[in-house]
Amino acid sequence: MSIQSMTKTDTRDIFATIKQINELEKAGCEIIRVAVPDEKAALALKQIKKSIKLPLVADIHFNYKLALLAVDSGADKIRINPGNIGEDWKVKEILAAAKSAKIPVRIGLNAGSLEKYPERKRREAASVMSEKMVKKAAEYIRFFEKNKFRDIVISLKASDTLTTIDAYRKMAKLCDYPFHVGVTEAGTAVTGTVKSSVGLGILLNEGLGDTLRVSLAALPVQEVKIGREILKTLGLRKNEADLVVCPTCGRCEVELFEMAEIIENEMLKLKKPLRIAVMGCVVNGPGEAKDADLGLAGGRGSGLIFKNGKILKKVPEGRLLKEFLRELKKMG
Repeated sequence: MSIQSMTKTDTRDIFATIKQINELEKAGCEIIRVAVPDEKAALALKQIKKSIKLPLVADIHFNYKLALLAVDSGADKIRINPGNIGEDWKVKEILAAAKSAKIPVRIGLNAGSLEKYPERKRREAASVMSEKMVKKAAEYIRFFEKNKFRDIVISLKASDTLTTIDAYRKMAKLCDYPFHVGVTEAGTAVTGTVKSSVGLGILLNEGLGDTLRVSLAALPVQEVKIGREILKTLGLRKNEADLVVCPTCGRCEVELFEMAEIIENEMLKLKKPLRIAVMGCVVNGPGEAKDADLGLAGGRGSGLIFKNGKILKKVPEGRLLKEFLRELKKMG
């Protein structure tokens, strides 16, 4: 299972796009998608590709020539909705170019893209909308196969979580192509995280999904972080550290939220299945977090750093975070 994200920069701004991709890679992104709205953006892919390590997916709409340029520029995958490319011969051109370059094509079908079809009605039931999405995707798959192209990835996303789940379940009964899963246009950092976590959690737990994206109206690094947490929570990532943080109460006398956020960012660098605990007081310290590989418990004027359930040292409050990060680094 690979984590994918999409840049939110103007792809024509090569420097900004490369910078954001590198930031996403550091956060744990494994595949990156970029928008290709015009010829300048398609040509920019060549320089972008040379400056990054991640596989690059070109997101194409409406103009088949942009897909051909993206292939020539070194894209590792093309994402299209065949329905908005136009005549069949244009889609055939894309398939021929992708086949020659030995790269896959993702059929990206969103519920919103069915708006133009006369059978689409406002706010249809999840089962009805998902059936229409699957029917349309199946048509595209048959067209691809008829043209001897089988290096296919399928995505069937809706902004409604239940529609998304139902669509992938139905599609899984019809084909065994790889799935890119996600809830599209999920919302802000809060609502989008909830909708994506529920939807992806159910699908991945059922074995449906090969790549994922958490789509948020937020910085793309947040998408990657949440994707990693979903995979860790489901036990699909074994080599990453897990953070345990007490929710705090009236006993807490340290700035726990700020410390936890800093520690969480540092944990992104760890590639070990460690359990890290950040506790607001001695009540939730070595006791409730005794199974942590490393932890801290705040207190008035000082705090405890503990390791494997045993107190390692008592540290003045002003140096608690610094000392803890030092111990954390040793475990990396």
